[in-house]
Amino acid sequence: MKLKQIIQSAFVIARRDFTATVFSKTFLLFLIGPLFPALLGGGLGGIGAKIDEDARKPVVEVIANDTDFARIAQARGRLAMAMSEEDLIILVQARPEANLGAQRDRLLKQEDPPVLGVLEGGLEKPFFSGAVNADGRTIRQLQWMLDDTRRPIAEHVPNVALGVKILNQSSGTLQAARALTARAGQFLLFFLTLLLAGMVLSQLIEEKSNKVIEILSAAVPVDAIFLGKLFAMLAISLVGIAVWVIAGAAAISIWAPNGLGSLPEPAVGWPMFLALGPVYFAMSYLLIGGVFLGIGAQASTVREVQTLSMPVTMAQVLLFGFASMGVGHPDSPVALGASVFPLSSPFSMFGRAAEQAALWPHAVALLWQALWVVLILKISAGLFRRSVLKSGPGFRWPWQRRAAA
Repeated sequence: MKLKQIIQSAFVIARRDFTATVFSKTFLLFLIGPLFPALLGGGLGGIGAKIDEDARKPVVEVIANDTDFARIAQARGRLAMAMSEEDLIILVQARPEANLGAQRDRLLKQEDPPVLGVLEGGLEKPFFSGAVNADGRTIRQLQWMLDDTRRPIAEHVPNVALGVKILNQSSGTLQAARALTARAGQFLLFFLTLLLAGMVLSQLIEEKSNKVIEILSAAVPVDAIFLGKLFAMLAISLVGIAVWVIAGAAAISIWAPNGLGSLPEPAVGWPMFLALGPVYFAMSYLLIGGVFLGIGAQASTVREVQTLSMPVTMAQVLLFGFASMGVGHPDSPVALGASVFPLSSPFSMFGRAAEQAALWPHAVALLWQALWVVLILKISAGLFRRSVLKSGPGFRWPWQRRAAA
């Protein structure tokens, strides 16, 4: 019965806050406000993606016997003396099998390590198949290595130009494309959470300043107040996001005729990825918003809320950075740690959806995050009840206890 009362009371408070905000004159400015930050964020995201692409070291599988591969590897070592190691392609040997065509196709699809292409044919008839640019660094470096390798044995091996077959996709480019989608998804989730969750800090300032909070707390449980206000702000945020999504879809239809088809497809597919987006935003908002609501409830003035704004913003940036460290390596300890830590879990799991096709980890993660939403709201309401409403034993720091004694 108590749970039913809390839910009913939370719904009344949420409806009150939602209608008061959405039907106000300032809500239009709220909808227009993110336009310029979104443009700036898109530019920074494009720069970051370019840096990430440039930093990626290509891997080329070389189907060759031990002698030929050793000579090519030595040529790569000589090339490393003239240029940075970071700019060189990585060569991995694959010993020839009976069916070279099947071996080539399998290597182009392998994911550990992901490859950009396959070099075969030995030194006499070298041929490269891969998803690279015809005049890019991979082709240029391979041609130089082959020429350098054949120079001492020119009388035995003819100087044949490297044959090239350009493919649309390989496992290396697929992984890079999915990592790009993961980064873009994480950045969008972070941007929306950063933009919208901070408003929760000031939710109780008005009620505390005009003593309305005392009336509310006498009429309904404190847990219902926190739950109602948090879900009201979530509903307001989703209204804003719906408007922005419609505007974004219209922009994509105008400037990108292929729509999402022009973007790298995530591992779970676009329908599931787009379905998980609002879900993980809601969980991120509830988790971080619950913490912010508890912190903001301790403030008594707008100045105190403004003072809190910078540290909570930096905390969100750290959470985003923690989650983004696992992109490209979804099974690494950092990525798993970010997926388990509740406040960074929505960012990390949304990125994982772009890189891995398995769906069961998302069901587990959402249950885990929902558990922490309940726990955080319970703790925040308890702190507010003791420190602000003076109901129950008050909280004291260790030095305050000694002073009181």
